[in-house]
Amino acid sequence: MNHASLSSIFLDSLLINNFVLSVFLGICPFIGVSGKFATAWRMGISVIFVITVSSILAYASNLLLVTLHAEYLRIITFIVIIASTVQLLEMFIKKTSPLLFRALGIYLPLITTNCAVLGVALFQTAREYSFAQSVVFAVGASAGFALALVIMSVIRERLELSDIPDMARGTALVLMLAGILSMAFMGFAGMGGGA
Repeated sequence: MNHASLSSIFLDSLLINNFVLSVFLGICPFIGVSGKFATAWRMGISVIFVITVSSILAYASNLLLVTLHAEYLRIITFIVIIASTVQLLEMFIKKTSPLLFRALGIYLPLITTNCAVLGVALFQTAREYSFAQSVVFAVGASAGFALALVIMSVIRERLELSDIPDMARGTALVLMLAGILSMAFMGFAGMGGGA
């Protein structure tokens, strides 16, 4: 049982150990969807939903697997839970907002293979979080993911109006921005109190 406070778990997962900018999980949608703010924040909401629901279901399934002495099935169980959650979200978005569904494109089903989503389930299990700690960790980690997407999208939209040398345009500029953002988020490490 982990005895960390809920506020420290939330702050740690949101800023100090941000899954995208500090732990470097979920880079593909971070680079691919962060071109426009409208798409980025919607993808962020989708990831928050998937991570939170998957985390809750992963916690429950882990309890069942431990009871059955079948811990070796954790990863495959977590993957099935994540894929099912993403499939439900994808069907919902396709039905309610076809425009958003097209805007998110391939990145929506790729939430299934987003290592940040699986990482949350595995980290909460390895750290032996309680149910409340697991939910707070999932919300903090997914909100940190959404925050990174939104910050990057705002910067990229502003840079479209700037005069940038041809050599630095495109992927090179995005990777430089990601590195600078990552260094900025590393500054939050001092808030961790040595934990």
